[in-house]
Amino acid sequence: MTNAIYLTTTEPFSGKSIIALGLMNLLASKTEKLAYFKPVVSTQRTQTDAHLDTIAKHFELKTPYQEMFAFTRDEVLKYQNAGKESYLIDTVIEKFKRLQEQNDFVVVEGTDFMGGTTNLEFDGNISIAKNLGLPVVLIVKGEGKSVNEIIDISTTTTKSFMDEGVQVLTVVANKIDPDKEAEIKKQLINSLPNGVIPTTIPQNKELGNPTMKEIHESVGGTVLFGEHQLGNPVDNSIVGAMQLHNYLARLQKNTLIVTPGDRGDIIIGALQANISKNYQKIAGLILTGGLVPEPTILKLIEGLDMVVPIISVETGTFKTVNNVANTQSRISPDNKEKIALAISMFDKHIDTKTIERKIIAFRTRNITPRMFQYQIVKRAKEHKKHIVLPEGDDDRILQAADLLVKQNVVDITILGVKENIEAAAKRLNISFAHDKIKIINPATSDKLEGYAQTLTELRKSKGISMEMARDLMHDVSYFGTMMVYKGEADGMVSGAAHTTQHTIRPALQFVKTKPGIATVSSVFFMCLPNRVSVFGDCAVNPNPTSEQLADIAISSAETSKMFGIEPKVAMLSYSSGTSGEGEDVDKVRKATEIVRQKRPDLKVEGPIQYDAAVDPSVGKKKMPNSDVAGQASVLIFPDLNTGNNTYKAVQRETGALAIGPMLQGLNKPVNDLSRGCTVDDVFNTVVITAIQAQQ
Repeated sequence: MTNAIYLTTTEPFSGKSIIALGLMNLLASKTEKLAYFKPVVSTQRTQTDAHLDTIAKHFELKTPYQEMFAFTRDEVLKYQNAGKESYLIDTVIEKFKRLQEQNDFVVVEGTDFMGGTTNLEFDGNISIAKNLGLPVVLIVKGEGKSVNEIIDISTTTTKSFMDEGVQVLTVVANKIDPDKEAEIKKQLINSLPNGVIPTTIPQNKELGNPTMKEIHESVGGTVLFGEHQLGNPVDNSIVGAMQLHNYLARLQKNTLIVTPGDRGDIIIGALQANISKNYQKIAGLILTGGLVPEPTILKLIEGLDMVVPIISVETGTFKTVNNVANTQSRISPDNKEKIALAISMFDKHIDTKTIERKIIAFRTRNITPRMFQYQIVKRAKEHKKHIVLPEGDDDRILQAADLLVKQNVVDITILGVKENIEAAAKRLNISFAHDKIKIINPATSDKLEGYAQTLTELRKSKGISMEMARDLMHDVSYFGTMMVYKGEADGMVSGAAHTTQHTIRPALQFVKTKPGIATVSSVFFMCLPNRVSVFGDCAVNPNPTSEQLADIAISSAETSKMFGIEPKVAMLSYSSGTSGEGEDVDKVRKATEIVRQKRPDLKVEGPIQYDAAVDPSVGKKKMPNSDVAGQASVLIFPDLNTGNNTYKAVQRETGALAIGPMLQGLNKPVNDLSRGCTVDDVFNTVVITAIQAQQ
């Protein structure tokens, strides 16, 4: 089986990015060393190919940019004109083989067909694929084509490759009319040779529409205002040449307005509509004819808090509109929403299992951070759960919720005031899918009275009255936890704006611990460059007893298995084996014995020092007969001071991704965030909460 694959098209703007991003994302979960190679780029050597830049940054590839391609288009033409085609092929093969030897898998991307020499580029792609000995993913652009045209191009192109001895793995009819998808799929099955996988992907407007930055690059001109919002998507455009009341009626979400620069009424009307709750957010404005607004209008705009991009161009309105219409969208590294959508479309429409069987015949023993993240997101999607996020007044929560539902990972309920959340969503330019995200205000919810009654019954032994319970249910942490307790949500994630104690107190009061578990504890998944380790307890128990340490170790081992990591448990101390004495060492030694008694099936070692636990050479010297020393995957710290400082030191000094803390031992999953968390932290914590809820 091959450890590389070739992506090619028959014309420009075929939607190759969907396949490239999706395939790289799939492969990143299977292999530690992954590379991307494009034999010929359209840019100059002093510039950066946009697509290579996106792939390299998103997947954090270690290959230097100059090694990700062989030639520029101009260089290819020069060598072809000099009759040096063999030099071109030899150089491509050499650079590819170097990457192939250094990596577990290489994705190779064919040319862009942007040079006006379609036949040469088509033949060149066949030649490169043949000389590299790679199977091909053939992408056929279906936009604007009939069913028969798509089938003809697919079959004739496939035949051309196969006649040259190049295996075609799959034909992807991309950007097709959704209404024609079933018919195209049927005819591809009947027309393509046996063994070629037929694939169809419908047109997606969100992927095809450009951003204001791409519009600016296309039309040129000067950005007068709103440069920080050039990432705004452009769904449609209108010419602002009519009276204000008529053009306002034509505004839709993410509209670009093209208008002469002296139309102050149109400009002010657009900006006012953008901040009005009665109109959708606009994308930006282009002011034509080299005209700029009068000083009084400029002064007014400068005083606004929320200004969309305003671009001034020298061209007239008609030519500018044509330039806008001809702008083609590309997925940039900073456009995470489009990247997530492209990967989601690949996962939805591509037969990944068949692809895997054909091109992947190996698995590495190491688990990289990206492999781990891919695997947990995939697991969360397999049995989708419903997670409640109590902190609807935090931008990070809203942004993470938007990404989670767009990738179809979980269903979400957000707690807070609906009007405030919707206003924040508009300001952040995110649109919630209301069938997957619900917004509940605890203060006005019809469930509040019933929740208060339940809390009163659960806590009556603690003297909680109905009035006290009703007050507590106005607290988002109590309301969200009660949703989980009553099965109206599968899990809760909070803590971005609240303390750990505030987040987990309700869970400890009435969700309670699992049978046989006396200690609620936490773990972090420490995603190091070539492995994922489980660190516990780094967030909950300040100074655990031997019995509590044993509980923490057993819970952490179960968590490790839950997430596909073989548990080899190291009970950490400042001493290894029998070499040390003292109260702290004895505590760890006793905890280790308790684990062995309760769970003789677990591989556990302790007391053991950190270096002996994770470094094979040190482990072999200090504890040569141990099954854990040098290869520990679960590291249990003797106290919170040691655990919290160690995880933060490892995170900061190595650049490791720390996912967590994940609480373990509760009957139902409730997880805490750091108040310094990022959007990615929220995303990952929701994912692990969903997986906990699946158990």
